[in-house]
Amino acid sequence: MLKLDPICWPAPAKLNLFLYINGQREDGYHELQTLFQFIDLCDYLTISPNLSGEITLTPEIKDLPVNENLIYKAAMMLKNNMAEKIDKNLGANIHIEKNLPMGGGLGGGSSDAATTLLALNYHWDLDLTKLQLAQIGLTLGADLPIFIAGKASLAEGVGEQLTTVAPIENHYLVAMPACHISTPVVFQNSALIRDTKKRSLTELMSQNWLNDCEPCVKNSYPKVAKVIDWLLEYAPTRLTGTGACVFSTFSTAQEAQVVLDKSPPWLTAFTCKGLNCSPMNTLLSSLE
Repeated sequence: MLKLDPICWPAPAKLNLFLYINGQREDGYHELQTLFQFIDLCDYLTISPNLSGEITLTPEIKDLPVNENLIYKAAMMLKNNMAEKIDKNLGANIHIEKNLPMGGGLGGGSSDAATTLLALNYHWDLDLTKLQLAQIGLTLGADLPIFIAGKASLAEGVGEQLTTVAPIENHYLVAMPACHISTPVVFQNSALIRDTKKRSLTELMSQNWLNDCEPCVKNSYPKVAKVIDWLLEYAPTRLTGTGACVFSTFSTAQEAQVVLDKSPPWLTAFTCKGLNCSPMNTLLSSLE
């Protein structure tokens, strides 16, 4: 049964707490081991289902046409995949509150797409499993399955093999250097570390964590190096994913805030808390 009441759905950011590259396959993709954890900074999508047959997005996002927005793409993929089973008049207006930086490596686009799939599955009463939703949206972003799954996870292979884990839910200061980093460009860099030995889950969770992309990113992007070097004065700091965002780890919110208060004018940053369960998962569970 169509659930018409509007609901405000969270789309959380993620951090890669570590990232190791174990080798490159013949098809060009890289084998990796990375640990995903959510943070409590979210975009919010208020979805109002209707029987217009149309997907509309508000407000417009500058320099991003609607048909290129991953939210719209996810909604249309779901409609098209279910075309033979659902009313063709099913539609929705999706109002976006955009809080996550675009292109910073926090997974905002993938998270928005995942939230769209999960929310419309609920509103349109499609009864699809999370695995089915992830398969529908797989082309929208390599991080999409982790946002669909909704649990902090170790990702292996090319990122598709997920194992639920429970790292400490630390507090973080996340900084956003004033540059955009292309993930394909990083993975094409000849200086990229590509031969880190695969380790067991026990080994991975008990060692000091690193990001194999960080050395070549720091070398290629001086603004990232400047941010990391400044934050290292105060706390362990690493690149998340291929960047450009970096994060520092603290035991308490107060410790993170103290460093944020000291930050120089050129540093754009915010504090947040790590979450092992996605706020989207929590909301869906409360609606069951």
